[in-house]
Amino acid sequence: MVTINVAVLLAVVVFVRLRRRTQARSRFDEKLTVVIVLALGVLIAPTAVGAGILNVLGQLVGGVTQAGR
Repeated sequence: MVTINVAVLLAVVVFVRLRRRTQARSRFDEKLTVVIVLALGVLIAPTAVGAGILNVLGQLVGGVTQAGR
């Protein structure tokens, strides 16, 4: 339960950080955003939401692969 709350908080932080214009970001700011996004991915991956996202992405990739043949 705690993991989901931290994941939601990190998702909000990422959303707010990515709303800023690209020109307004420093290199440190961009690196910090990448670290936060990676931490969010690690928190979401073992949850049911993460499994659902993986399933949807797998189906999407499979559909694109089938369409390309």
